[in-house]
Amino acid sequence: MIPTSGGVLKGTPTGLWIEEFAAPYYMFEEKGYEIVVASTAGGPIPIDTGSMAEPFFSETSKKLMWDPKAIDYLSHSIKLDSLSFPGDFDALFLPGGHGAAVDFVGNASLKAAIEAMFAAGKIVASVCHGPMCLIECVKPDGTPLVAGKVVTGFTDSEEDAVAKTHLVPYLIESKFKEQGAKFERADDWHPKAVADGNLITGQNPQSSEVTAELV
Repeated sequence: MIPTSGGVLKGTPTGLWIEEFAAPYYMFEEKGYEIVVASTAGGPIPIDTGSMAEPFFSETSKKLMWDPKAIDYLSHSIKLDSLSFPGDFDALFLPGGHGAAVDFVGNASLKAAIEAMFAAGKIVASVCHGPMCLIECVKPDGTPLVAGKVVTGFTDSEEDAVAKTHLVPYLIESKFKEQGAKFERADDWHPKAVADGNLITGQNPQSSEVTAELV
């Protein structure tokens, strides 16, 4: 699991949207998966305080905040470039939050990890703003990773609704379409996740569980 290390987006405090980590974390733990939490910077993960306010602070998120093991993961994440991919990993899961707009772009270590996992046929999964990590990635043949793939992600209309269009480096929906992806979406703020081969994407915070289920 690779949550964002980005705590400030153009002067605006941000970070991980906690529900998008919490729900998949417990679903993976329930399956008995061995979980490694890494990040681009390593160390503590910034959490978007908006995701810890009502009505967004889910029961799963509250459980996580009282879970010593989970908090230890989020407080001491492993630096991504100290790991090798694909290595022993079966899947990458990248939750969102607007922090992803900070460190999920222009990051060579993250790009290399995703491309190595994808090329090896391992699962690459991401939800909400997380799929921003895919925009700069390419397939082994050099074409955009999402080209010809069925994908989803935080929609342009959802970005507009939270009034952060001017802050993000890319509008995920527009950019994926421009790269030749087949973008699918539900109505704003409704769950939607799609799998195309080993690539799994989810639309918004409401999609964290359905994305994890596909993993």
